[in-house]
Amino acid sequence: MSRIVVEGRRRLEGSISVQTAKNGVLPVLAATILNSGVTVIEKCPKLTDVDVAISVLEGLGCRVHWEGDSLIVDTSTATGTAISCELMHKMRSSVIFLGSLLARMGRADICLPGGCELGARPIDIHVSALEKMGAKFTSEDEIISCVVTRRTACELVLPKPSVGATENIMLFAVSCKGTTRIINAAKEPEIADLQDYLNALGFRVKGAGSPVIEIQGKGELPATYVRHRPIPDRIAAATWLCAGAITGGTVELRSARPEHMKAILDALKESGSSIYVQGDRITLIGPPRPKAIRRLTTAPFPGFPTDAQPLFFALAAVADGRTFIEETMFENRFSFGPDLARMGAGVFIRGKFAAIDGTTKLTGQPVVAKDLRGGAALVLAGLAAEGQTIVDQAELIDRGYEHIVNTLSLLGASVWRD
Repeated sequence: MSRIVVEGRRRLEGSISVQTAKNGVLPVLAATILNSGVTVIEKCPKLTDVDVAISVLEGLGCRVHWEGDSLIVDTSTATGTAISCELMHKMRSSVIFLGSLLARMGRADICLPGGCELGARPIDIHVSALEKMGAKFTSEDEIISCVVTRRTACELVLPKPSVGATENIMLFAVSCKGTTRIINAAKEPEIADLQDYLNALGFRVKGAGSPVIEIQGKGELPATYVRHRPIPDRIAAATWLCAGAITGGTVELRSARPEHMKAILDALKESGSSIYVQGDRITLIGPPRPKAIRRLTTAPFPGFPTDAQPLFFALAAVADGRTFIEETMFENRFSFGPDLARMGAGVFIRGKFAAIDGTTKLTGQPVVAKDLRGGAALVLAGLAAEGQTIVDQAELIDRGYEHIVNTLSLLGASVWRD
């Protein structure tokens, strides 16, 4: 098990570049199956989730290698249809391979996805939509098998704007002749990024970022060479900005996309930080002590993102006053709360609601990361705490952050691996 040690009470200051988005690159890696050629993913982040996706691709017969910070994916040799349960259990995003496998191979054999223990993640919306498009599902024990019986373009109304279901429909729909329309589609920036990649392959997809996405399907899939650079990671960007706000520091982000972060930036302003935006640069000047945010409610984009909620929970732990948080997306997203309470914050949790009374006297403690963003929140709290905070199971944090220790060190934090 890996541990991150944080020596707190240091004001952060500096300028850093934002890594490429984890949630952007993973669906693009799944989409490479649609191309019987070579895809170059530029500035691909070196994350453990990316390592899992590479293993999935290699297990399907693809050739994958790194050239500097670019990932080269040659899917011309892909023949497999099955993803091992071991890999599926490591990463919930692995379910996104379902749509592309059905599109290219006409079959997929998967298990229910894993990843962080944030609560139940049913794939019923995925299954229902793909069945309407001509896929037939059967299950035995853990294994879910899906076979394409027909390829039907149609109109699909999602019961809620599921990111994963929207992506899977897009990936399968490109192989269905005619127009598929997704109503109540997810509007996250990562959906638009996937659209950009699909269009670079020669497909015709439009509407991503709006509630209605249209896919003009084809009978054949391409075999081409394409380069793609996914968008910057808005959650990693939020992490570094929260680190500055928590320590009363000044942090400049380069290569950011401020238009993807309005809800995050608005919350930071409410907490007393000064925010300056110029092009792809965001500068935060933190207050001597953050102010409590009256209420944060997570919601699909463009609302406040659930992945940023734990980061602002940590900010609330040192804020002046009481912050209320309503978590509407995952039922187990407050699992790090008891550790923050042990560090000195006033934490009250009931169901999907949390109230946090901030303190000026957080004290470093041994804590345990139970999921990716909760682990990052504990590291952030450690930046403001007196003494050492030791975050165990830090390998969970590596699922979404490229060199988190090095990045925080560049900003002046005293942090290291143990």
